[in-house]
Amino acid sequence: MKVPILTYHSSNIDGNDYATNNHVALAEDLRTIARLGLRIVPAARVVDVLLGAAPAGEVENAVVLTCDDGSYFDWHDMEHPRHGAQRGFAGILRDFAAQTGRSAHMTSFVIVSPAARAVLDVTCMAGRDWWRDDWWREAAREGVLAIENHSWDHNHATLPRSVQHAQDKGSFKAIASHADADAEIRAAADWLDAHLAPYRSTLFAYPYGEWNDYLAREYFPLHGSEHRQRAAFTGEPHPVEAGSNRWLLPRYVCGHHWKTPAELERLLHDTTTR
Repeated sequence: MKVPILTYHSSNIDGNDYATNNHVALAEDLRTIARLGLRIVPAARVVDVLLGAAPAGEVENAVVLTCDDGSYFDWHDMEHPRHGAQRGFAGILRDFAAQTGRSAHMTSFVIVSPAARAVLDVTCMAGRDWWRDDWWREAAREGVLAIENHSWDHNHATLPRSVQHAQDKGSFKAIASHADADAEIRAAADWLDAHLAPYRSTLFAYPYGEWNDYLAREYFPLHGSEHRQRAAFTGEPHPVEAGSNRWLLPRYVCGHHWKTPAELERLLHDTTTR
């Protein structure tokens, strides 16, 4: 097994070309994926294979798509205040499926706390209340975008208070105790399970792509009955392979690990099982 996971951020809109807009990049990257004859499979299916719950053949010749944070731009077509009309990620995936006949799927790792999202909408986006969760249930039901756990409040630097006990904000490496991990990870899973039932969240993506030994070596592997997550994803640029640590699964991030369609094509040639 050798599967690259490609990660996007729908709020990354600083223009309307590939380099400045993750919506433009996703649409172009889908065309590259199709041209190379690769399949798109859910992140959950790769975890199934890694844990021996599905055969490896189900993820051969495949890539995974994920996105982070869970804003309206994941789901809705939006009018950006500076860069005009933007097709939401969900619409881009539906367009691709309709045009090619290929299945398209993305996992959206969402910041769960409504209060934190309300603050981040102002500090990190346009301040127009575009970070609500009123689309998450519909997304989970449709299946084009799966909704998964990106922590309670990201321990974000711009929050007046985070759930991290010492207010050591701006890095997820500071989440290094059972109490802090529960407040960020278990509380987020509890909220998602309660509000999106019967859907259940089982995948976690580390905010900032950052992890520490406590989370990866102790909290996740030893407290599974509490947090109920099956795997956790970093921002390390490698493909998932048969021996990958399920609490440290790697992902490639658009704009960081590839910046052009040609760079993505080289990445996919080097990191997919054929």
